[in-house]
Amino acid sequence: MTPRCAVLDDYQGVALSMADWAALDGAVDVRTLSEPLRSEDEVVAAIGDCEIVVAMRERTPFPASLLARLPRLRLLITSGMRNAAIDLPAAARHGVTVCGTAGNTEPPVELTWALILGLARNVATESAAMRTGGPWQSTLGADLHGRTLGLLGLGKIGTRVARIGQAFGMDVVAWSRNLTAARAAEVGVRATATKEELLENSDVVSVHLVLGDRTRGLLGAAELRRMRPTGYLVNASRAAIVDQDALLRALRENWIAGAGLDVFEQEPLPADHPLRTLPNVLALPHLGYVTRRNYEGYFQQAVEDITAFLAGNPVRILV
Repeated sequence: MTPRCAVLDDYQGVALSMADWAALDGAVDVRTLSEPLRSEDEVVAAIGDCEIVVAMRERTPFPASLLARLPRLRLLITSGMRNAAIDLPAAARHGVTVCGTAGNTEPPVELTWALILGLARNVATESAAMRTGGPWQSTLGADLHGRTLGLLGLGKIGTRVARIGQAFGMDVVAWSRNLTAARAAEVGVRATATKEELLENSDVVSVHLVLGDRTRGLLGAAELRRMRPTGYLVNASRAAIVDQDALLRALRENWIAGAGLDVFEQEPLPADHPLRTLPNVLALPHLGYVTRRNYEGYFQQAVEDITAFLAGNPVRILV
């Protein structure tokens, strides 16, 4: 029997046009799913007959409980070479090979700056006014030149964000638990001794940390209160790094001037969620990695992963 392959969460309906899936003709029966699967029962009903699944980032989690309900599954491919939503030890126990694909760090950097600039210059508000016959100029923009950009995390993405901040004439500071002054100095950034110091002295705080036990809930009510009332928080990393209840309160009570958000605890974000309508929020539907170049790389390498697996020589193995 020809093995079946499901490509999940193809929201834009572009997966099959991003790679030469014809290379698998006759070897694999491929289908795509464009709607999110909101429960384990929905996942099992949709892909329970599949030996191969291609997942887009962390849109559909694969915990141990779900993997146990997919006995036919033999190959699980994720875009990127890391996916916290897949229980890798459980996959190994169930005999599922997990493979990844390469990705590019530039797209989330670019989107981070779209959020920062959009907040600082009130782009959404002024654009909406232009489209609806509203007032001609109703806001005052916030300057970036001469202000302080605080980065929580100075890895590949944080470093690129820092360099752009410097090009705008910003003073860039950074903090993470393992960041040293020497490492920060390599890119012309000053390391703060504590995250509290960074929060208190930054006009824009941007999150660029990996979600884990030490970073979950890193910014709670106490930390958000340390930010300047004129400050902006930008998070294009992972929603759970910021306590979401505290963030909502901070925005409603104007502890901070606003937030630019590309990540949420529940995705897609429910239609009635307050983050969709708060006037001091610039929200995007997790677009950080959603670019043509990234998608072409993801799906072309997914085809390569499938071909190699069927040949008995899997590549880009995560487990």
